Amino acid sequence: MASLMENLIEVLDKESREYENLLGLSMRKTPVIVSGNLEELAKITEEEQIVVSKITNLDHKRQELFTDIANVINRDVNKLMLADLVAILAQRPQEQQKLAKVHDKLKTVVHDVERVNQQNKVLIENALEMVQFDMNMLQAMKTAPETANYNKGAYNTGSYMGVGMGGFDARQ
Repeated sequence: MASLMENLIEVLDKESREYENLLGLSMRKTPVIVSGNLEELAKITEEEQIVVSKITNLDHKRQELFTDIANVINRDVNKLMLADLVAILAQRPQEQQKLAKVHDKLKTVVHDVERVNQQNKVLIENALEMVQFDMNMLQAMKTAPETANYNKGAYNTGSYMGVGMGGFDARQ
């Protein structure tokens, strides 16, 4: 059991460090989104995918260790939480303290990642709304009213106000 706990603490610590890397990337992404630098955004997204892959692997290891620990202490793995494990380790204060510390650290960094990602989501939604607004404006300019110009025969020779037929067409 002691080696399982040590392994769990080690995996949780690595997972916490990877979430910190993800947080750093998410924070780097915010000004890039604001500036609209798509090339840099693509680079950051690629780096994020690598970190997320590492987190996924560590999460699988954590689940395996958690299952093993649940079997050793005869608990249902689906109902056993990390906070429960901290409480169970009351007889081993050193391991309990390490596990509680890494649990709190992981919980905090995951919360921070969620907060920054929510902020980035709002920024991206705002940018998409602006693009939609710009497209609507271009479309509206194409359907602007005719001018009231007439020739000698009293025929309307008015042209359309705004963009000519060579403008941007979103349907293409």
